[in-house]
Amino acid sequence: MNSEIEKILELEKTARELEPSPELRKVVRDEVVNYTEGFIDNIETTPAFISERTSSNVLENLNVSENPKPLNEVLETLKNGLDISGLNPASGGHLGYIPGGGIYYSSLGDYWADITNRYAGIYFAGPGAVRMENSLIRWAAELVGYPADCAGNLSSGGSMANLSAIVCARDAQKITSEKVKSAVIYVSSQAHHCIFKSIRIAGLSECIIRYLPVDENYRIKPEALETIIEEDLKNNLIPFLVIASAGTTDVGAIDPLESIGTIAKKYSLWYHIDGAYGGFFILTDYGEQALKGIELSDSVVLDPHKGLFLPYGLGMVLVKNRQALMDSQYYKANYMQDALSADEELSPADLSPELTKHFRGLRLWLPLQLLGLKPFRACIEEKIMLARYFYSEVKKMGFEMGPYPDLSVASYRFIPKIGDANAFNKKMMEEIVADGRVFISSTMLEDRFMLRLAVLSFRTHLSTINILLEQLREKTHGC
Repeated sequence: MNSEIEKILELEKTARELEPSPELRKVVRDEVVNYTEGFIDNIETTPAFISERTSSNVLENLNVSENPKPLNEVLETLKNGLDISGLNPASGGHLGYIPGGGIYYSSLGDYWADITNRYAGIYFAGPGAVRMENSLIRWAAELVGYPADCAGNLSSGGSMANLSAIVCARDAQKITSEKVKSAVIYVSSQAHHCIFKSIRIAGLSECIIRYLPVDENYRIKPEALETIIEEDLKNNLIPFLVIASAGTTDVGAIDPLESIGTIAKKYSLWYHIDGAYGGFFILTDYGEQALKGIELSDSVVLDPHKGLFLPYGLGMVLVKNRQALMDSQYYKANYMQDALSADEELSPADLSPELTKHFRGLRLWLPLQLLGLKPFRACIEEKIMLARYFYSEVKKMGFEMGPYPDLSVASYRFIPKIGDANAFNKKMMEEIVADGRVFISSTMLEDRFMLRLAVLSFRTHLSTINILLEQLREKTHGC
C-alpha cells in the first residue's frame, strides 16, 4: 500500500467520527429530548424573562477546541449556562414585541429536515421539497385572494421577504440607476423598520421617501396619498411604490388596504403590503373583513413564525405577477446546466436570492397536516379577544389608551398624580420585566412613552393576561 493510500485511510478513520454510532446517537438524543420535554412540561412556571447571568466559566466553555468535550460538560453549558437568561420566547408570558411561537410539531419537521438534509432550492435536486413549498405558497395565495399562477418564496423571515418584494417592485417598475433620485416611495412612519432597511439594501436610499399622514389610529390617510401622488406627477417625479401595513408593530394598526389599492392601481404604482404580523389573521372571520383589499396588492409578506406560531425562521413573500418575480430573481450558471430541464414546478432558487435552501417548508407543512386549521383559527381569534379584554380592563383602571386593537396589540400608559409620566411608565415596565412572570415592551408615540401588550404566543391565555392586570393594579394603586 502506497503512502498516499495510507494517508487517505488514516484521514478516513478520523473523519468517520462525524457519523456517531447508533448507541451514541441514542445517548445524545435521549439527553436532548429529556431536556426539551422538561422545558415544555415546566413552561408555565418558567420566567418569561431572566436577567443575564452567564459566568466566566460558561464563556470559556464556548470556545472551540481541537479535541472533543464530554457530553455532560457540553449539555451543562447549554442547560445551565446559555439557556437560562434573557427573553423566553416560548413562554406564554412573552407579551412584548411581536411574539413568535414554537409549536412542537414544527421541531419534529426541522429534525426530519436536518437529518435527511433535503435540498429545497431546485426542483431537479429536491422535487418533493419543492412541491411541498410550492403547495404552501399556493395555499397562502388562496387565503389572500391571489391568482393560482402567482409565485412566492418561503424565506427566513419577514425582513428577507420584504426585501425580495421591494427588489421585485424596483425591477418591475424599471427603476434603473438614472431614475432613482426622481423615484418616489410612499410609506407610513409606522411601517416596520425592516422596510426602510430593505429600501437601503435594494439601492433605493436616494429615492424620495414620502411619509404619509396617519389618522388618530395611526392608519394611512388614503386621500392624502392621492393628493401627494398628483403633486409629484406635476413635478415630473416617478411615483412607483406604495407600502401599506396589515398590522403595524407599534399599535397593530391595519392601513385602509382597499382604498390604497384602488389608488395604486389608478396611478400604476406597485402596491406592497407588509402583513408579517397581521396577515394570517385572515384565517378568522373578523380578520377576513379587516384585511379586505389585501388581494389588490402586487406583493404581500406573511410570517408563519408569527401568526401561525411557528419557531423563528420562516417568512413568506407572495408576488401576484409570477414573471415579475422570475425576471427579478432568476439567474443561471453553467455548472447548473444539468438542473435546467423542463421542471414541473417553479424552483425557489429562481424566485429568491437564496441558492442554498434549507427544507424549511416542513416546519410549516407538518403541523398543518397533523393539527388541521381549526386550532390555528381558534388560537388567533383568542388572541384578538384577549387583547381587547386587556384594553377594556386597563381602561377601567384609569390608564390612558392608544387605539382600540385592530388585531392583538394594545398600547397604554398611566398618568400619575405627580411626577413625569414617561419616567413612571418606564420604571413600571422595568419592574414587571424584572419580576419575570410576564415580559412587556414599550414604544414611543410622538413624545409619549407607551407600554405595549402584544398577544401572539399560542401559550398566552386568559390567566396570563390576568397576571399582568394584577401587576398593573398593584403598581398604580394610589398613584
